[in-house]
Amino acid sequence: MLPSSELPIPTGGQRTISPYYIEKSSFQLFSVKKKKKKEAMAAVSAFTLLRRNRGISTRAFSNVKSSPRPISYINYKFLLSIQSRRSLFRTTVINDEEASAQEAAASAESGAPTIFDKIIAKEIPSSIVYEDDRVLAFRDVNPQAPVHVLVVPKFRDGLTQLGKAERRHREILGELLYAAKIVAEKEGILDGFRVVINNGPSACQSVYHLHLHVLGGRQMKWPPG
Repeated sequence: MLPSSELPIPTGGQRTISPYYIEKSSFQLFSVKKKKKKEAMAAVSAFTLLRRNRGISTRAFSNVKSSPRPISYINYKFLLSIQSRRSLFRTTVINDEEASAQEAAASAESGAPTIFDKIIAKEIPSSIVYEDDRVLAFRDVNPQAPVHVLVVPKFRDGLTQLGKAERRHREILGELLYAAKIVAEKEGILDGFRVVINNGPSACQSVYHLHLHVLGGRQMKWPPG
């Protein structure tokens, strides 16, 4: 029961609303508006958070690619250490190749069987790609391209290197080149491949038994080596 002072008092045939009802209605309306505002803000916040989370990976990736500055000093040092190790590895490999070439050149004319002679004799296993009476082609154990095949004459006959070729070697030299074409065809690289012959220590020839490198399966660069 409301106090008599807050009961509506009819005046002139019109109904009068007490201050109590006005205040109560205003409070309820304010509460509803406040609640809806909170819900709307919560929805906006959730949507904003979702957008931010979805964009984290993309922004981080974009920042890494576009920013000229390193992400952090630690990451910068880490990247530098990787680059340094790669450069050191490449330098070591080059030095090892050059050392092997110099060592091989010292015994080039000894006449001793080479590793290729042992592969031809099947004393050392290999992955053979092509073989006929005079030529053997097998995969390089240290490939420098997706396709890297060595083509060698089965009988050395003084052909320790191309620089030692004589007139009597013309036929076998032609057969080696033709075998390189057959290898490229078998390997599916006939539309683009490279044939390399290393001659002497300056060219890093490491086995003194004439051989052709058939390389392909990737885009070659120029100049080589």
